[in-house]
Amino acid sequence: MRKTIVIATAACMLTVTAAMANHQNQNADFNVNPTSFRTVELNTLCKAIVKGDVDLVKKLIAMGEDVNRKSLGKTPAIFAARYNRVEILKILIENGADLRIKSNKGHSITEIAELANAKEALQVINAEMQS
Repeated sequence: MRKTIVIATAACMLTVTAAMANHQNQNADFNVNPTSFRTVELNTLCKAIVKGDVDLVKKLIAMGEDVNRKSLGKTPAIFAARYNRVEILKILIENGADLRIKSNKGHSITEIAELANAKEALQVINAEMQS
């Protein structure tokens, strides 16, 4: 009888240990090292657009900045539309900005301009899309 109790106890301990190990493996995704996070930052062209710095936008484009390269999931044209930067939006279009590129979340430039109530930018976008 003693031998049966010892074996049953050992089996229970093994079962509990295995269950705990399985539980820890399931939660492994939540054990994140805080130093492994990467800082994501807005690129220089998009920063200039947000600030409305037309001269810097022109300089960056002249230096070869890609007018269609996304930053934080949005193109420079989307940032210009979002912040109603009409002059910058026109510069981007003149330099090959593709207004058909959607944000990483699937929003079009028109949708973003409408949500931001950027009426002047929306007029420029609609005129460009129709031509």
